[in-house]
Amino acid sequence: MASNLEFVQFVCDQLGEQVSCRRMFGEYGLFAHGKYFACVCDNQLFFKATPGGRMLLGSALASCQLEPPYPGAAPYLLVTQLEDRELLSRLLEATCRELPEPKPRKKRAGK
Repeated sequence: MASNLEFVQFVCDQLGEQVSCRRMFGEYGLFAHGKYFACVCDNQLFFKATPGGRMLLGSALASCQLEPPYPGAAPYLLVTQLEDRELLSRLLEATCRELPEPKPRKKRAGK
């Protein structure tokens, strides 16, 4: 089941101005600081599972499970505490800090 655009907008609003979303494979990818850090699949928020994100969540991991967002994907952190903007903001920064910088895009050959 595809995610509802209203839910995706709610998640983006909770995460802050620096977050943008892009439709990807029938669902939505979330980007901040030029990095893909999370996705919304089936109206659920999945963050990439970085060591910093896991450590930040610590005891909150009881409410955040490691699950693949879609069949065949690597496990992501399924975040269910969508009302806690401070936690989401700290998780966003911790996750993006550990992700590699995006590679520069190659220019297309001119015709």
